[in-house]
Amino acid sequence: MDIRETGIPGAFVVTPEQLPDERGNFYEAMHSDRFARALGRPFEPRQINYAVSRRNTLRGLHSVAGPQGQDTFVTCVRGALRAFLADLRLGSPAFGLVVGHELDADSGVSVFVPEGVAHGLLTLTDEACVCYVLSTAHGPGAQVDIDPLDPVLAIDWGFTEPPLMSAGDSGAMSLREAVASRVLASW
Repeated sequence: MDIRETGIPGAFVVTPEQLPDERGNFYEAMHSDRFARALGRPFEPRQINYAVSRRNTLRGLHSVAGPQGQDTFVTCVRGALRAFLADLRLGSPAFGLVVGHELDADSGVSVFVPEGVAHGLLTLTDEACVCYVLSTAHGPGAQVDIDPLDPVLAIDWGFTEPPLMSAGDSGAMSLREAVASRVLASW
């Protein structure tokens, strides 16, 4: 398992070692001891969510603020998608930095999104399924949604037609509005 930090402090890309044989393939998606060494602290799952989406669905940008916070381990378990992480932690040396990674079920590559970093995805296939392993249970009112099309963030999602989006995502606040409303986590 290869665990590499992205350009965003505390955010990692996890690439499993594939062990194929005549039966198929095997890999460890996450090993808590190895991951804790790379992260510098334990990651203890408290909730697991799945989202199944049609091709060209844009979900995000989402984060969790406040005292609850939330780390998220994101894996594509069917199909393919583009995952983007945006450092929205006030005072972070990488504030506003966005990094993207392609995730697909065949590779098993995952991303770890630390508390205060927002994430979003664009599905590249129909019936794409993403698994979110969360460090805290969902708490009403703690989610922070940022406009995924905010020109300040300038995310190159790569869609060629308007994406499918929820009303909440398409009406989410801009990064400037989030900073002004003081809902973002601190570094």
